Amino acid sequence: MTPKSPRSRPNGSRLVEVLAYPAVQLLDVTGPLQVFASANALTSKAGHAEPYTVRIVAKDGPSVEASAGVGLAVHPLPSVDAAVDTLVVPGGDGVNAAADDAVLVDWVRKRAGRARRTASVCTGAFLLAASGVLDGRRAVTHWGFCAELARRFPAVRVESDPIFVRDGSFWTSAGVTSGIDLALALVEEDLGRATALAVARYLVVFLKRPGGQAQFSEILSLQATDDRFSALHDWISDHLAADLSLPTLAKQAGMSERSFSRHYAESTGLTPARAIERLRVEGARHLLSETRLPIKRISQRCGFGSEETMRRSFVRLLATTAQDYRARFT
Repeated sequence: MTPKSPRSRPNGSRLVEVLAYPAVQLLDVTGPLQVFASANALTSKAGHAEPYTVRIVAKDGPSVEASAGVGLAVHPLPSVDAAVDTLVVPGGDGVNAAADDAVLVDWVRKRAGRARRTASVCTGAFLLAASGVLDGRRAVTHWGFCAELARRFPAVRVESDPIFVRDGSFWTSAGVTSGIDLALALVEEDLGRATALAVARYLVVFLKRPGGQAQFSEILSLQATDDRFSALHDWISDHLAADLSLPTLAKQAGMSERSFSRHYAESTGLTPARAIERLRVEGARHLLSETRLPIKRISQRCGFGSEETMRRSFVRLLATTAQDYRARFT
């Protein structure tokens, strides 16, 4: 478990500031904190200086109540010009109130400009986006809030599947525990793979977890986009193994093929073929996790025709295979 010598040695330890505010998600704060603390412990055990100094900072103190009613001891917000290596912005139920706080948003904007790198965890991306630092950049947040992030901040290039995204000096991560994944990536960048792997082993987590966050999400967000086609989606879900060709779907929707294709794409942002693939994958996910049916039978029942076709759809939409999905979520 003892790591090898760090890949790089900065002058002094790297200062990591983790922002807190009322109703911040506890694990968004403590997950990354524990990664950096474990890196310190393991590096110190190997006879080297601790690479990180970590502080929780907040606008109001001396404590902040996080989710689950846990109080966090905090330091005051430092001057925006003070030295800092990494700024971490967590999410949580209080993020919208934080994003409406002009003083805090201005501090985040200026502090991000001073930091070597800035990262958000889960819905912390909303606070970064409110400060404008994500404009024109790729970003991710919890799968349940990606559409809202894209709607509220159209200048941000939102991606919905990655566990974390790096765009230059800005890192954003998906839901809650993905802050651990992100922090491990930061440690790997700083200290090398051996140290990051030692931390991951100590914490009993993946250094790089298999698949993206789509495997945890409800991929049928298309059903909530427009009530116009909700009845059609329900019908498709009940007839996944049937003929779902364009003529069949247009007839079921009471439209001409041309009109159906145009209106459906406008309403859902997907072609009918892509939507059917999603509905079939969603049907297969339920059968994989809730039944013991053989994968071959599931592929037939959900209209894939073959295990290989289903495998390709799972990899394309969920970044994992049907076999791995069953093993992970049964």
